[in-house]
Amino acid sequence: MHQDTVSTLASGHPLIDIDLTVFVQFGLFLLLYLAANKLLFQPYLQLRERRKAGIEGARAEADRMTAQADAELANYEKQLAAARTRANEEGRKVRAEAAAHEKEVTDAARASAQKAIDEAAAKMRQETEAARLQLMPQASAMAKQMASKLLGREVA
Repeated sequence: MHQDTVSTLASGHPLIDIDLTVFVQFGLFLLLYLAANKLLFQPYLQLRERRKAGIEGARAEADRMTAQADAELANYEKQLAAARTRANEEGRKVRAEAAAHEKEVTDAARASAQKAIDEAAAKMRQETEAARLQLMPQASAMAKQMASKLLGREVA
């Protein structure tokens, strides 16, 4: 009996029975596919596209902002260089003015000192001349007196 059962199975019905239920299953598969596509796959793909667009937009915005920051930095450095140049020029002007003022003050002090020296020399010459005029008559008398003492007689 055992052998009878095995031979019936081998010669009997096939393992997969293809009948009208295959079409029903295929229809259900299509219905499920359309529902899943509409409710799951398309929203998921749209979400990925929006995310990708958002990332690309953010990346483009970051690139634009970086370029703008670089341009502003270059502009700032240009303005800073111009300001340094102006500051250096102003410093040169101030130093030139200070040197001119120093020369002017030094020349005035030198002129004042020279005037004081000239006045002192003139005053000394006047005083020397006055002393000479005052001492000349006395020098003559002293010379006669010294000559008389040295010679031992009166000199006229």
